[in-house]
Amino acid sequence: MNKAEAKKKIERLCAEIESHNRKYYLEAKPVISDSEFDQLMRELIELEESFPEFKTPDSPSQRVGGAPLKEFKTVRHSIPMLSMDNTYSYNELREFDERVKKGLGRKQVDYFVEEKIDGVSISLTYRGGLFSLGATRGDGKFGDDVTENLKTIRDIPLKIPTAPASFKGKIPELLEVRGEVYMPHRSFEKINKEKEKSGEELFANPRNACAGTLKLLDPKLVAKRELSIFCHGLGLIRGASVKAQSELFELLSGFGFKVIQHTKRANDIEEVIEFAEAFKAKKERLTYDVDGLVVKVNSFDDHGQLGATSKAPRWMIAYKYPAERSETTLEDIEISVGRTGALTPVAILKPVRLSGTTVSRASLHNQDEIERLDARIGDYVLVEKSGEIIPKVVGVLSDKRKKALRKFQFPDRCPVCCAKAVRTGDEVAVRCVSLACPAQLKGRIKHYAMRDAMDIEGLGDVLIEQLVDQKMAKDLADIYYLDLNEVADLERMGKKSAENLFKGIEASKSRELYRLIFGLGILNAGEHAAQLLAERFKNLDRLAEVSEDALLEIREIGPTTAKSVVDFFKQPATHKIIEKLKNAGVRFNIVEVKKEATAFSGKTFVITGTLKNYSRSDAEQLIRRLGGYATSSVSKKTDFLVAGEEPGSKYDKAKELGVKILKDDEFKRMIDRAK
Repeated sequence: MNKAEAKKKIERLCAEIESHNRKYYLEAKPVISDSEFDQLMRELIELEESFPEFKTPDSPSQRVGGAPLKEFKTVRHSIPMLSMDNTYSYNELREFDERVKKGLGRKQVDYFVEEKIDGVSISLTYRGGLFSLGATRGDGKFGDDVTENLKTIRDIPLKIPTAPASFKGKIPELLEVRGEVYMPHRSFEKINKEKEKSGEELFANPRNACAGTLKLLDPKLVAKRELSIFCHGLGLIRGASVKAQSELFELLSGFGFKVIQHTKRANDIEEVIEFAEAFKAKKERLTYDVDGLVVKVNSFDDHGQLGATSKAPRWMIAYKYPAERSETTLEDIEISVGRTGALTPVAILKPVRLSGTTVSRASLHNQDEIERLDARIGDYVLVEKSGEIIPKVVGVLSDKRKKALRKFQFPDRCPVCCAKAVRTGDEVAVRCVSLACPAQLKGRIKHYAMRDAMDIEGLGDVLIEQLVDQKMAKDLADIYYLDLNEVADLERMGKKSAENLFKGIEASKSRELYRLIFGLGILNAGEHAAQLLAERFKNLDRLAEVSEDALLEIREIGPTTAKSVVDFFKQPATHKIIEKLKNAGVRFNIVEVKKEATAFSGKTFVITGTLKNYSRSDAEQLIRRLGGYATSSVSKKTDFLVAGEEPGSKYDKAKELGVKILKDDEFKRMIDRAK
């Protein structure tokens, strides 16, 4: 085949495959079998490999996923992707309507109602009709560039195929479409079955699965997850104009985008409520998750007049249906044990349908909650999905108790290792006292290896389970004494994976001290407390010997944290782990040196709003490095408030208290002078 023939065939295959994609994903009317479609795709990929000069950015072959990414770039949204205010009753919808009418100065408002997809908000940018950028919502101002992952979603056109008649065949030179990526129920069930077979932790719900999938650095894996999208909004548009939300849906559909299915244009809020009432029964039969409705003022001119707060538009609101409750039987109460030793009761239920899924387990929170509910095995109970995600037992139907049921006795020993389980002081939690408890150990190793702690690549949940279950790790420090060949022989490991793991373990020996302190998992001592402790004591051995009084001298360290730190280092098991870490070569004294005598020294800073020059965590890190304190709340002790774009209530409080306010650029200049 010569070049001219190859070019012509590639173009024909691209057009044919995209036509089949539209028929399957947009029109739900496939005309060929999956195997026939796969054959067309294989033929296209083989031709493009032989003639790479004819492979285009909008080729359907892009959907199979390219090479793995090293990281996601951060991108700034041209128009902020704001969140929405929520409402939970029809009266609150009517109150929203009154606010809109008052803001517009008229008595009649036209609305557009859409089902609210429970997925991940994204933005799609097209230049000259070609898909050029896809980004997550992030914090509303900045998101992650997930273009390569989004290319694998077949509902997303890589090139806008058509233009509606109202645009006279013209495609806008710039078009930014907003939408919601979601995972259909069939994909979710398929993934969890695969995870179950391989002994991996299951996804809690389709939304979590979708969010986790979009964060994968390998687009080929994303392609296998079969995500989908519904489009519903507009960012920037250049070369065209749109006047209303209802018109936008016609436009997006005409451009070949998959738009939200269940919508209604309503003349007033009572029509909105009628739609909400009628949709209530429909939403349980959908093949994807919906967590309510979105009510938007239809006119885009009205959007401009109503404006937005720092967090949400005034012309839009989410209506969440009251949490659905179901009645079922409490068949058992299981006790799980976490990394801190907390014993958490879980209700084992007779399976019941709730918000479109089958629920067989629900949270009972703690011992006090069981006693408050007087929940007994055999009771009829009411189960609710909080935010339509987490099932919990909210009531016991004691009047249905047909016979005397025994009160549940909360265990005084750990169900995993049989060590004592006790409550300390005013704590709600009952905790296992043994640091050698396998359940705690799994959680502790997982916490120690996490990215914000010792960042040990390759030490995941499944491997940790195997190491503990096979007694290869009897305490936290044992990960530094593993045998390479024994690890390589574990299920789903192999020599190469084991070697990579050991490189990660070796690298962790030289992490900064605050990461080590945080990784040890001291109760009530989070990442920020770990940074303060590292800065003050400079060495883990010194920290292990300090008194509560010495700890309380540190600004931002309170009595609870101080007691937890001292209690942790008093335990013989802790002494043993620290000695083993030291003998393994883990560094106890790597501390970033703070600059002395800067404008930041001894000063307290609070950050509000979005900064142009730094992420919030980077800014707080710089403040501490330059000798200052970064806190989260404004008080009389605050020296500076750093105000980024769209500052919140902290700005008003700072003005009220007379706190000096630094603008974004002033803060950057202050840092530059101090460096």
